[in-house]
Amino acid sequence: MELWSHLGVWSHLCLLALSQTAAAGPPSGLPVARVAQLSADFGLRLFREVSKASKEQNLVFSPHGAASVVAMLQVASEGTTRRQIQEALGFSLKERGIPGALWLLQKTLGDPQGKDAVRVAEALFVQRDLPLVPTFLRRFRRLFHQTVKQVDFAESSRARGIVNAWVEQHTNGMIQGFLPEGALDALTRLVLVNAIHFKGLWQLPFPEAATRQRIFHKLGGSTVAVPMMEQTAEFHYGEFSTPGLGEYDVIELPYQGATLSMLIASPFQLDAPLSALAAAIDPALLAEWKGNMSAVTRLLVLPKFSLESEVDLRGPLEALGVTDMFDCHKANFSLRDALFVSRALQKVKIDVNESGTEASSATAAIVYARMAPLEIVLDRPFLFVVRHNPTGARPLLCGPWGGGRAGRAPPLPGSGAGRPGGGGGGGGSR
Repeated sequence: MELWSHLGVWSHLCLLALSQTAAAGPPSGLPVARVAQLSADFGLRLFREVSKASKEQNLVFSPHGAASVVAMLQVASEGTTRRQIQEALGFSLKERGIPGALWLLQKTLGDPQGKDAVRVAEALFVQRDLPLVPTFLRRFRRLFHQTVKQVDFAESSRARGIVNAWVEQHTNGMIQGFLPEGALDALTRLVLVNAIHFKGLWQLPFPEAATRQRIFHKLGGSTVAVPMMEQTAEFHYGEFSTPGLGEYDVIELPYQGATLSMLIASPFQLDAPLSALAAAIDPALLAEWKGNMSAVTRLLVLPKFSLESEVDLRGPLEALGVTDMFDCHKANFSLRDALFVSRALQKVKIDVNESGTEASSATAAIVYARMAPLEIVLDRPFLFVVRHNPTGARPLLCGPWGGGRAGRAPPLPGSGAGRPGGGGGGGGSR
């Protein structure tokens, strides 16, 4: 998942790689609202687990992208492996109406007619000589409207180039070199990828001439000079309270087209950790924010920032009960081969500037605070969420930002390689 640009844009990339063990058009009446709510709940629960591993570090994560890839994997799973995935997601793809609802949500999100340009794509790269069950292929094509792409993972360098080229193409060049060297080998059998690219222009752009260096207060008491944008305009704004965090503000910045907006929450206290807010975020909290904001005229001062994160999803998924698919002895996939998930990765890059937001995959973290009744100065750590308004609580990106120079966040604790004998995993960022 990644990003970059002079405009507001983001793209997300999520991947699942399945390896062989060394030994071996929507119908009417769809439950769209229910699927959107359950997907949002799963994505934010996963974000909370990722956030635990990241402590107070800068992080950008895509709840929507992670939920999409796990849903893709449900198509190929059976037995306990499928049950664990279903229980984590909250829905079964075999349930009447669910596949159509998922497709409709993806179509709505990636509406090419919308002013908020969002592109969503999924792909399945499969070992050329792997015998696939015909019903699996039909279900995958029907649900994701994508064909299976055959590659030879024995030629790992060439296969990696094919996957990376697809990712680069579908993130508008924002994510390059997604799979690192050594990510694929002769035992790899399938690679499932979800890519999202978003380029959103602020409904009210910040004047570039007003951007200047200001002091940002980091956790721990240190300060750093960062470029801050500013403008006086009417915003939706509210004040809230969360146990363990105290009082904080939330402000909404809509993008052109109004289908997407960025919500920014920042504690009033300079030394208040964001961990309590990250631990509390769920669809109900997002709905509470949206339902209790009012239009006010404020001077808004917001950091201009760039952030890139890479997250290993194995540990967070295992914390949600999705464990068997990573175990070479327990994984159960209906693909006529002994398969298990060796990697679950997400890579995100985001850029927030005067024009808007550009990102590739997942979360951007920023700082927000209040200096005076008529000013909102985000000069301290804050949490942000890019939200799809038509489907309510469906978050595309979220994360904390604690200041520091723009660029890659420091790495989070990693996980095992996913091969037989590998250890458990945690989130990772860079």
